[in-house]
Amino acid sequence: MTNHKTDLKNLTPDALREFLSGLGKEDFRARQILRWIYQRGVTSFDEMTDLSKDFRRELSERAWISSMQPELTEASGDGTRKYLFRLEDGQTVESVRIPMESERATLCISSQVGCALGCSFCLTGTFGLMRNLEPAEIVNQVCAAMREGPINNIVFMGMGEPLHNLENVIAALEILYARDGFDYGPRRVTLSTAGLVPEMRELGRRIRVNLAVSLNATSDAVRNQLMPVNRRFPLAELMAACREFPLAPRQRITFEYIMIGGVNDSIADARRLVKLLHGIRAKVNLIPFNEHEGSALRGPAPEAMTAFQTYLLDRDMVAIRRASKGQDISAACGQLKGRLERQQPALPA
Repeated sequence: MTNHKTDLKNLTPDALREFLSGLGKEDFRARQILRWIYQRGVTSFDEMTDLSKDFRRELSERAWISSMQPELTEASGDGTRKYLFRLEDGQTVESVRIPMESERATLCISSQVGCALGCSFCLTGTFGLMRNLEPAEIVNQVCAAMREGPINNIVFMGMGEPLHNLENVIAALEILYARDGFDYGPRRVTLSTAGLVPEMRELGRRIRVNLAVSLNATSDAVRNQLMPVNRRFPLAELMAACREFPLAPRQRITFEYIMIGGVNDSIADARRLVKLLHGIRAKVNLIPFNEHEGSALRGPAPEAMTAFQTYLLDRDMVAIRRASKGQDISAACGQLKGRLERQQPALPA
């Protein structure tokens, strides 16, 4: 059993150096191990050939290196790939590999098993929150996807609310940024939040990352219905936190706006959105609602999306219409998990 040992993938670079210092080892050994784990994908100490046999034996007695393989993969005709991972305790989470232009790819990863926020448009919220993912379980989604080719950008937009798992997500970010590890710069990683205001402020103080805010409404009345978190942190408070969030030059906050037919897709909504985002360096991602079983919500009419986007563009806002990818597979968060768990009982861990 490995549960009494330290999973090195749970350790940030600083924590790994501290762990090795406890074994009487020099700092540069941490850089060697990071390269083996994250650049070469090694999960056995025996393969770390620039470490002495005695050191490798000592590591194997005290530590291990976790790994995840998808239990199920779905491939879309547009190149999107959806992975379902079963964790050691039998729970499941999902990641999505999204092809971009010029053979680039973005990976959408999960930070929790389920979610506690209960947004009405989100299938993941119907599962409730099972537990937080450990840093290793977050970065192992990236390791698994990289076996199928390079990943250019990472987005924390999968299952869960990243800021509800703040400590483990920050640890995962530090691992993703490690120069001897994945070596992703902060500009290549985006974190999406439903708007946990105190955690947004703490995130901005502690680490750099692109921020995306799941907005989806322009009035408290509608957002309260769609996103219960708005009752704790209403729009005025959320917008104040966005204005205070530290941004690098030319960096913008992304506002994700899932367009729902007859709910938030009118020109009056577009007018309020322009007013709401005034003074914020912002870009808006307009996303048609992905209809799913069990939800009475519907996607917007194409002409409503066009009119909404045109209104924003005419007022000099950056407004991008996001095409829904993976429509021929279970690409929306929670669809693959939900379908699998309806079809079969949970497998033993």
